[in-house]
Amino acid sequence: MIYVNDLRKEFKKAIKEPGLKGSVKALFSPKNEIVKAVDGISFHVPKGEMLGFIGPNGAGKSTVIKMLTGILTPTSGTCEINGFIPQKDRQRYVKEIGVVFGQRTQLWWDLALRETYAVLKEIYDVPDKEYKKRMEFLNEVLELDEFISSPVRTLSLGQRMRADIAASLLHNPKVLFLDEPTIGLDVVVKDNIRNAIQKINAEEGTTVILTTHDLADIELLCDRIVMIDKGKKVFDGQLNDLRHEFGQMRDLQFELISKSDISKLNYKADLKLSDEDVKIENEKSSVSVRFDSEKVSVEDILSYTLSKVHVKDINLKDADIEEIIRRLYRQEVSIDEV
Repeated sequence: MIYVNDLRKEFKKAIKEPGLKGSVKALFSPKNEIVKAVDGISFHVPKGEMLGFIGPNGAGKSTVIKMLTGILTPTSGTCEINGFIPQKDRQRYVKEIGVVFGQRTQLWWDLALRETYAVLKEIYDVPDKEYKKRMEFLNEVLELDEFISSPVRTLSLGQRMRADIAASLLHNPKVLFLDEPTIGLDVVVKDNIRNAIQKINAEEGTTVILTTHDLADIELLCDRIVMIDKGKKVFDGQLNDLRHEFGQMRDLQFELISKSDISKLNYKADLKLSDEDVKIENEKSSVSVRFDSEKVSVEDILSYTLSKVHVKDINLKDADIEEIIRRLYRQEVSIDEV
């Protein structure tokens, strides 16, 4: 469905020295440097997959999405979506895709939502019979009936996001690009949006590329992620593989019977560990010990803890996806390993 091969995008950035002298010099003898926003990214997304596309701010995510949607032209490399090259034959290609940007809307502010959809129907040339069937499906999945007669400007953020997703799906696209679809929403509305996306993917077979900083979106919606940093791909695989390969950090949490017992715990000295191997935090009698299970076994940590202190309750957690990705961003896990 989606084929991206050695995709690159370079921008020219003007270099200007400070002060008036620098401004005059830049005017008559301008200097530029080449910035590589995207540097040789390749991946394939089969039909019907939901792919999490993630990276820190400035990693190049938005630039890649803009090339995939045809807004930007690559400096080199190729991308093909459902047989179309996005930068060519734009009029036909845009009928194959839907795009939702969490911070922007494609809806007309002062029109009632129903009228907005009627305008989009004409723009996308959707036949009457198909439009009626489509609206019935979208009403069922996204529960639009309660506000479909209201002007867009009167909608809450959660309602507007549901309305935007419906607008992007009105013409039954093969691929849906979602950029921060749950940003700024409360927990209940986020769950509703996620459930709707899952249902659309399951029932329609729509291929979804999801970019988000909310890793709960990724965990609940996507089995596979592509992670980029500084314009390069640093990981492409299943979430479970990422956890297995880089999830060696564990978190032991326990409640002490006596908070004074905390002084008896000296993991670094007694177990011969470094600052990077183990970190301990405590608040009153609650203690959290984060440790690298490749450097010290779970059995040793538990045995040592229980031999030194009396505990009311104890819990051992694997590293969550957010912690693993945070470590990758900080390059605690080498990019070369990925």
